[in-house]
Amino acid sequence: MKALYILLLIAAFIFSGCESKPATETPKNVVVFLVDDLGWADLGCYGSSYYESPRIDAFAKEAARFTNAYTPNPVCSPTRAAIMTGKYPSRVNITDWIPGREEPNTRLVTPEDRYNLALEEITLAEALKEYGYQTFYAGKWHLGDEGHFPQDQGFDINKGGHHRGSPPGGYYAPFKNPQLEDKPDDRYLTDRLTNECIEFLDTRDGEKPFLMYMAYYTVHTPIQGWDEYDEYFEKKKQSLPNGGEVETRKEQLGITRLNQTDHKYAAMVKALDNSVGRILDAIKAKGLDEDTIIVFSSDNGGLSTLAKHGPTSDIPLRAGKGWCYEGGIRVPLIIKAPGIDTTDITIDTPAISMDFFPTILDLAGLPARPELHKDGVSLKPLLEGQSIDDRALFWHYPHYHGSTWKPGAAIRVGDWKLIQSYEWDTVELYNLADDIGESNDLSKTYPEKTQELLNRLISMQQETGSKLPYPIN
Repeated sequence: MKALYILLLIAAFIFSGCESKPATETPKNVVVFLVDDLGWADLGCYGSSYYESPRIDAFAKEAARFTNAYTPNPVCSPTRAAIMTGKYPSRVNITDWIPGREEPNTRLVTPEDRYNLALEEITLAEALKEYGYQTFYAGKWHLGDEGHFPQDQGFDINKGGHHRGSPPGGYYAPFKNPQLEDKPDDRYLTDRLTNECIEFLDTRDGEKPFLMYMAYYTVHTPIQGWDEYDEYFEKKKQSLPNGGEVETRKEQLGITRLNQTDHKYAAMVKALDNSVGRILDAIKAKGLDEDTIIVFSSDNGGLSTLAKHGPTSDIPLRAGKGWCYEGGIRVPLIIKAPGIDTTDITIDTPAISMDFFPTILDLAGLPARPELHKDGVSLKPLLEGQSIDDRALFWHYPHYHGSTWKPGAAIRVGDWKLIQSYEWDTVELYNLADDIGESNDLSKTYPEKTQELLNRLISMQQETGSKLPYPIN
């Protein structure tokens, strides 16, 4: 009996030592706002004077606002996969929007990638569920069809997440969304999804922490405005220089919009702002604001560059969605954390979407999972006024895109950024500290720095299993 008792004690000790999921007594709630195609300059707190976002701006004053936040890809699906897994898109083999598009008469054969996020991947939702979290998803998913929806990837409830990247019925009812049943009083999609979030807050199990992931379809095309404010912004447009006439410049084979003057896009931003405000009000009314982590960001830069031009402008950044210039990958990022005074904090240290996973775990009082979020780091030290280690960030987009982008890649190390084009077999080098608009190519002036960054880029591509395009002939 004594021997058996000793064996049981040893087994209990080993089991407790292997327990990987100790948590604080009261893990924090988590709310993620992910806006589709919201550009770095699309909010008042990031410099817009035509668009209006007073509720988000007020929230940003209470939170930490990042000025050098990036997505790991200039289009949606890869970034969404990166947020869910904490890994570079190359690691999960989703490097283009799903399913991408066939480009006729190309010079390069582009890599085949997945049309869904593999079920073997452990998502942020699945990781939090291990600690008893309730998990709720609303809005755009775009990470796979049936069998790969949010409810298949760790979310208890899914309101509107399916395989399409744009709202199938547009923003006005009927929505024709296979994961969102139309209701008789439906009118505007952003409002409906907001209602679903508030209903979740009303009906959740109050004894458990929760993850609420609000992935807006707005401000993705179609640009349909918000009729409560369409006329307001149309009138405001008349007071802009030249009555809001669109200004553009050539971007290789595309055209980039240089000014924010689209009144329907402005109304969509206003609808977004109203939605965020309503949800924040509901969180506060329920006394949850002191126990809730809030992350607000976008999945890629604003749609400014197309064969014609886009509906918004990312100026002073160059180009927009679909491009590895700053306009396509630099985005708003605002984080508010319980117990940390982030009032009026601005953080210039570069951050990237894979950081959300470890940051949320850290802020929630949960252990890190580096075997999962291997390409992200916790941003908590930055929120507390400390620093994190310097690191290189890279972008791998070896596909053709409707924005007229041709296959290429980029890397940032410190203030230096290199962009490689596979289509043109060229490299460009910029110093972002002096040239945020990437207008002065320094590759010929600093050939050694250019080669250094190119070598780093190749090394990171190899380490993450990034697939490269190759010539047709």
